[in-house]
Amino acid sequence: MKDKKICGIQQIGIGYSDIKLSWRWYRKYFGMDVPVFEDTADATLMQQYTGNKAHSRYAILAMNMQGGGGFELWQFLERTPEKPIQEIKIGDFGIFIVKIKSRDIQKTYQYFKEELLDIQGKITKSPAGYLHFYLKDAFGNLFEIIENNDWFCKNNSLTGGVAGVVIGVSQMEKSLKLYQKVLGFDHLVIDKIKEFEDLAPLNGGQTEIRRVILQQKNKPSGGFSALLGNVEIELIERKDQTGVKIYQDRFWGDTGFIHVCFDVIHMNSFKQQCANAGFPFSVDSQNSFDMGKAAGHFSYIEDPDGTLIEFVETHKVPIMKKWGVYLNMKSRNCDKDLPKWMIKLMGLTRVKN
Repeated sequence: MKDKKICGIQQIGIGYSDIKLSWRWYRKYFGMDVPVFEDTADATLMQQYTGNKAHSRYAILAMNMQGGGGFELWQFLERTPEKPIQEIKIGDFGIFIVKIKSRDIQKTYQYFKEELLDIQGKITKSPAGYLHFYLKDAFGNLFEIIENNDWFCKNNSLTGGVAGVVIGVSQMEKSLKLYQKVLGFDHLVIDKIKEFEDLAPLNGGQTEIRRVILQQKNKPSGGFSALLGNVEIELIERKDQTGVKIYQDRFWGDTGFIHVCFDVIHMNSFKQQCANAGFPFSVDSQNSFDMGKAAGHFSYIEDPDGTLIEFVETHKVPIMKKWGVYLNMKSRNCDKDLPKWMIKLMGLTRVKN
């Protein structure tokens, strides 16, 4: 059996009550203007996370062609999505910050400030060594804008796509067993316990935490890795033990960051190794699953606190959708990078505000 491989973060699943409004916002401010798929269907395989009932949903996978992961925007069609019972704070269990890359952090900050966006604090230096600042979108989701030099191509957007996530955990050592050992984020950037100045402006940030930042020692390769770029996983454990589960008594698909999805190669190896480590697949499409014009094998596991992690092995993706041209990944050597010119064809479907 071939060894598993993570090619990057394919997308962050985000639940909304108005998907069209949210996508318009992300096109303007994050450059997420290339729709890979747009699909309406019943989420039949996710029933254990949606009240044991298949709910109809509308989903859009949008990318920024400068590089980085995308957003899978998600909306219930027959149910009003629920918001968190209380305001999310630093260290609550689940995904509570998504990292977005910036080519010029000063210009990005100034532009967002001029647009009167909800900036949280000032530009500071991350413990990992780069400049960054925090921002709430128009829907209450928290993002970290990070200085970055890992780009696929250039356009007029000040930002790129997703470069990582921040996840609240209850017991760091249990979580490291998954993120560091199983998923292979094997480069430990920092592991410190203290109050962090850069987190102080955020809700619940003025407290002692254990903060671990993980990256991959080896640059990802194969498939769409050149587009998705390098990834950073940041884990936060509150030492005051007041963290709560972000999706407690709510459904997958309710508002907020519902999952992080990794683009993977050799799904069967992932299935075996996750099960051996005590993280069995809770959802497995087993065969190719259509998402409108795209298709792939997808699965989910839960981290020790129930945070949902998705894996997708892409089988088919539209690269010139208007003309019916698709890329069949099953007929290619998936361990080799796709040619850049081929990936750039996806940008022909760009949607402008």
